[in-house]
Amino acid sequence: MAERSYATKPGSPTHPPLSELSLEQLEQRLSDIDRQLDQLAHFSLRSGAGSIGYRSDTHDSAEQQEWIQIDLGKNTPIDQIVLVPSLWRNSKSGITADGFPAAFKVITGSAMDNAGTIVASFDHKDNFLPRIAPLTIDCNTTASWVRVEASELTARKFDQRYNLELAEILVFNKDENVALHRQVSISPEGSNEDGARRRQFLVDGFTPFFMDSGQGEQSRPFIAGGFITQTNTITLDLEAVFAINHIQLHAVELNDSIPQAAPAGFALPRHLKIEGASKADFSDAKILAAYKKESNYVVGPIVGIPFPETACRYLKFSAMAPYIFASYNTNETRMGFAEIEVFSHGQNVALHKPAKNMLTIFFTDRKLEALTDGHNLYGRILSIRIWMEQLALRHELEKLRPLVATELNLRYARQKVTLRRLGWLAALLTVGICFTILIDRMLRMRQATRLKERFAADLHDELGANLHTIGLLSDLSKQAVATPEKLPPLLNRIREFTERSGKAARHCGDLLEADGLYEDIILEMKHCAERMLNDVSYKLNFSGEEWIKQLPAQKRVDLFLFYKECFSNVLRHAQASEVVVSLSGGPSSIVLSISDNGQGLDINSDTVPPSIKRRARLLRAHVTSEHPQDGGTRIILILKNNTWRFFR
Repeated sequence: MAERSYATKPGSPTHPPLSELSLEQLEQRLSDIDRQLDQLAHFSLRSGAGSIGYRSDTHDSAEQQEWIQIDLGKNTPIDQIVLVPSLWRNSKSGITADGFPAAFKVITGSAMDNAGTIVASFDHKDNFLPRIAPLTIDCNTTASWVRVEASELTARKFDQRYNLELAEILVFNKDENVALHRQVSISPEGSNEDGARRRQFLVDGFTPFFMDSGQGEQSRPFIAGGFITQTNTITLDLEAVFAINHIQLHAVELNDSIPQAAPAGFALPRHLKIEGASKADFSDAKILAAYKKESNYVVGPIVGIPFPETACRYLKFSAMAPYIFASYNTNETRMGFAEIEVFSHGQNVALHKPAKNMLTIFFTDRKLEALTDGHNLYGRILSIRIWMEQLALRHELEKLRPLVATELNLRYARQKVTLRRLGWLAALLTVGICFTILIDRMLRMRQATRLKERFAADLHDELGANLHTIGLLSDLSKQAVATPEKLPPLLNRIREFTERSGKAARHCGDLLEADGLYEDIILEMKHCAERMLNDVSYKLNFSGEEWIKQLPAQKRVDLFLFYKECFSNVLRHAQASEVVVSLSGGPSSIVLSISDNGQGLDINSDTVPPSIKRRARLLRAHVTSEHPQDGGTRIILILKNNTWRFFR
């Protein structure tokens, strides 16, 4: 017997939520579902006449109590209970369960235990509707009765009134359906039994499905025929003595054509006697069971016939009232089956065993081997339990698959959006890189221009001031010829400024690399005034030194050179006798003011000298000139702290 691995109870999670799975895991999950579906039995639905199952009386509301109880006759081990729904065909909405309870309990008990034990309980949270598949309930108990108690009904499709309907209830002890043909009780005044809907049809072994396993090769059923006067008999040799208690006859179904060519139960005798014997001549034969076709409601794809356990090797199937086949005004008999299964302790001991036929075989392609080859018209024959489990699992997987596919499509859509965004981001990055390269090139060109400007300014200001000082000292030296004692200091200073000019020419690059220069700018300013304003009266005022010392290195150099350039302009052009310098620092700005009492700038032009304006531009500072009322010129430089902090 094939192994079972079907966990089918609704709501029992066997996998993490789909939202927690990665894209690769979702793809693998979908692939696993498709692989499983390819191996599971299909929902092949019956047609034609036959028993439907049981339905209760109808009610006006859903909150009604209805129950069904199956008496197993004795305490029996139970490991699975299966509820098969009644099906309704609708031309618009398709096929669905009809009257399957929305909330119910499954209870088992013994003859001495009327209350029983609840083995399963279901309601809306279990999400088991809608369905056409069987509902399998695993359990592990021993009981003599099984009861289904419905507390909330559903509306039947015919008139939207509420009732309880089921097609079949199967109770398994391993692979044996111990509920087959057992006594059924129903809730008082709960019966609406008529025609194809009766309580005994809940345990007749007939379901709304054909066994379509989806695996194995097709096998055409065996059919033989003869005249009415002939005895229709098939014998089977089990090749060993077995204790058997159950036979299943798979009927020759004609449902592969639409409509059917003949009613259900084609070639199935109206009265069939089954005998068992230990001898080949059946001299010790015992009648095991009999089957009578009293109506179309006792005919189905699989006719299960239980009987007391009997030891035998040989079986004889005799048509006491054969199936009459009327064709072209000639009555003939037919006898045939798709498969004969004989069970001993749940195992089919007739598989691949030899059979003999006493009838004329009209169809040469219908071999006797088909009776025990383990296949029917749809493929491999499964045990009833595995068949029900596979149908239940197919239902769960078919319900899960669109959810997985939807989540997967959502992930693909997100991935597509992400890829599109990444594409746009890549394009933006490319544009950004190109723009950055362009800006960098422009900045480099601007920086090179500013470096040239700064280099020219440094040479002009540093060397110009030194050369002007040397010129002044030379004039003083000429005047001191008559007084030799004054000449050496003047010559020493000329020598000092000559060396300083040489150093300035050699180290203009150091002025551009301003780190380490003029760290104490106030002291440097004092020394500069002392050197350059030797023959001019001057006054220096400094305040806010802590803010001044926070200037970046390059700003210190530029401020000092601006300061020197102002002195150079005073000495060259102002002819001043007094200079007043004020440098104040604060949190918002640094202000440098240099005033002289010289001849002043051209009042009409009112412009700052170009060299001073250039120095202010390098400082990114604002420079203005004033004409005090008492004469002379005042240069005012304002350096905002947000500017110099940005370039620190």
